Amino acid sequence: MESVASAPGKTILFGEHAVVYNQPAIAVAVDKRAVIRIKKSSKGVSTFWSNDLGFEAELDIPNKNYKLIKGRPGIIRYVLEILNKWHDNYYRDPLDIKLSLNIPIGSGLGSSAAVTVATLAALFNYHGFPFNKKVLAKEAHKIEKSVQGMASPLDTAVSTYGGLIYLSRNKEISEFKLDIDSDFVIGFTEKKGNTGAMVKSVNALKDRNPRIVSSIIETMGQITDEAKDALLNKDYNKLADLMNLNQGFLDAIGVNTFELSRMIYTARKNGAIGAKITGAGGGGSIIALAPNNALNVVKSLNVEDKGILASITHKGALAKVRK
Repeated sequence: MESVASAPGKTILFGEHAVVYNQPAIAVAVDKRAVIRIKKSSKGVSTFWSNDLGFEAELDIPNKNYKLIKGRPGIIRYVLEILNKWHDNYYRDPLDIKLSLNIPIGSGLGSSAAVTVATLAALFNYHGFPFNKKVLAKEAHKIEKSVQGMASPLDTAVSTYGGLIYLSRNKEISEFKLDIDSDFVIGFTEKKGNTGAMVKSVNALKDRNPRIVSSIIETMGQITDEAKDALLNKDYNKLADLMNLNQGFLDAIGVNTFELSRMIYTARKNGAIGAKITGAGGGGSIIALAPNNALNVVKSLNVEDKGILASITHKGALAKVRK
């Protein structure tokens, strides 16, 4: 028996970092996915491997440790956390876990959330645990929070449900009932970001400057609320203004880099009316809004970095069992 599950990545339109401090956020699922395949191992030890990422590891699930056979670690911590909680406590048979991933690691496109959601869905199916998407999103958030120290439920919610998601200050999730035109562009830099490290960095800045940083975070929340109205009204000029304003505050809290800034200004110079970091920053990605100029923006970003059209998906987590 093989259990197979997949989950999409995401791009954050508004609310990164502020969402950690109970401010609202808006994110959308993108059509790049993590696929997890789980079956009983024939090697007498649990293994986790990926041809896409070029790694293989033997897992010591009870101690949440691993022996790296080849490649580099990183995403392994999320899978170990899941297995320790949801496999080792119930069964001890070794598993073979394969990851297929076309979401760039450290790009701000929610690779860890997609892998977490897909692994949980595949494991729940493997064991026959009853679950729905509400349970899946909740448990996936717990895993990310355990690994990263601080994490919002936004990434895992988008990977679970798909589509366009608004996360309220009360952590209530609602879906936008509208389609977004493919006028968004995502730009990647080779410099990778580290979500956990950037969240801790912003928190440390807030501890040193509580009044100022708290005010910035609250203002970012107000921007998100206005962006929600702009999206519902399809007011893209207002949306672009809010993206540019939001970027100024992300720069102020120290998550911008030279490479991200270069992509933002390149996008704006070549037809984007709004552009900002998407995700935790410190490397990774930007998102740009370019009505009628998206292809030109992609071309300009590809000179020094990489740009793609943002393909929105309404397909969230999917799971099935193959006999």
